[in-house]
Amino acid sequence: MKLAIDAMGGDNAPKEIVLGAMKAVRAFSDIHITLVGDENKINETLTSHDRITVLHTTEVILGTDEPVKAVRRKKTASMVLAAQQVADGAADACISAGNTGALMAAGLFVVGRIEGIDRPALAPTLPTIGGEGFLLLDVGANADAKPEHLLQNAIMGSIYSKQVRGIERPRVGLLNIGTEEKKGNELTRNAFELLKTADINFIGNVEARDLLEGVADVVVTDGFTGNMVLKTIEGTALSMFKMLKTALMSSFTSKLAAAVLKPNLMTLKNTMDYSEYGGAALFGLKAPVIKAHGSSNGQSIYSAIRQTREMVSNDVVGLITHTVEDANTVNMER
Repeated sequence: MKLAIDAMGGDNAPKEIVLGAMKAVRAFSDIHITLVGDENKINETLTSHDRITVLHTTEVILGTDEPVKAVRRKKTASMVLAAQQVADGAADACISAGNTGALMAAGLFVVGRIEGIDRPALAPTLPTIGGEGFLLLDVGANADAKPEHLLQNAIMGSIYSKQVRGIERPRVGLLNIGTEEKKGNELTRNAFELLKTADINFIGNVEARDLLEGVADVVVTDGFTGNMVLKTIEGTALSMFKMLKTALMSSFTSKLAAAVLKPNLMTLKNTMDYSEYGGAALFGLKAPVIKAHGSSNGQSIYSAIRQTREMVSNDVVGLITHTVEDANTVNMER
């Protein structure tokens, strides 16, 4: 299995990307990694390994670049070349912690969309209190959506959750302002009608307040709403830990308590860190494209590689493609 990784994308590139890649090849004997980026900078961290190669380029897409223009103009950028490795068949999947919009553009324009998928969706696995996590899609690939897009998201999310996360019958929920069937706007009401007759384990509407309780394994929504939910969860977790730290450092007694509680607090912090679950998959493309968190460290990159390996091993893209083809055939026969 061959994976291409943008070594220059993210806040901690290339050091942490290289460290994550080295950990992955030690853990998995069936992968070969191509690190795409500045060879001199990569080699400052990379130790010799026969299953890691470097594709040299000095051009980088920055976080401030306009995504589509950057992908079209910076043809030799590390992110674009990583995607091109997939398009050329030199890699089975690609990973980047760089500019999210640019990676989505590279996925669409370079890797290509599965025929029959109207709009790809960006989907991270977010934490739950019990540690199981849930898949949320879309979180920003498309601000607007139609009911048919949410149906496709539900199907893709179900396939991924079964094949990669090992959930035999993933519970699919539609994010809404209430659990009643007739709740919501025109989009959610129409999407509900499609989802309840689809060949998935649809459990109905779910509310945002119940997401971290593990109310569903797959939660579908439009990209505008999904992105706000994602940022709210991330921001709330960070704020809570800051407030907790302030409280625990406020007196001598609380500092003693903090010393005792530190291992438990670190476990809690890791449970609520969605980067530990891997990256956000861009579903609907002809090959796995994974967006790692911009602030990823080596462990986060390793988690994204592990996730990508599972997607390739279980042929998630192939299953999505066949499912869409079968659905289109049924619709044509009606």
